[in-house]
Amino acid sequence: MIVPFLKAKIHRATVTEANLEYQGSVTIGSELLEASGIVPFEQVQIYNITNGERFTTYAMAGSRGTICINGAAAWKARPGDLVIIASYCMLNQEEIRSFKPNLVYVGKENEIKAVTHEPPKEKTLPGPT
Repeated sequence: MIVPFLKAKIHRATVTEANLEYQGSVTIGSELLEASGIVPFEQVQIYNITNGERFTTYAMAGSRGTICINGAAAWKARPGDLVIIASYCMLNQEEIRSFKPNLVYVGKENEIKAVTHEPPKEKTLPGPT
């Protein structure tokens, strides 16, 4: 059996731009892509904490701190919105036993605060400070 699992998450990133004129995708700072293991053109899910919107697009590399929602998806997020960016993978039963996702927690300027492979033990997750 193959099961979908969380591969990577960028938690509580702040949208820096929304560009209706671009063809599509989300532009993510290269340092966040590297820390998360998300690669350009990989499919990602975006969960907008601010307004509840959820949508699918693909990742593109950008400059440090950038989270730019492009194309039609720009209607679903505005600068200042908090979002979770997630990618998923398919794992077989053997892979599930040892797999650990990359969880990237960021601050207000989308700077990396922590990279872990396990959810925090406390009830509240790290967020912008």
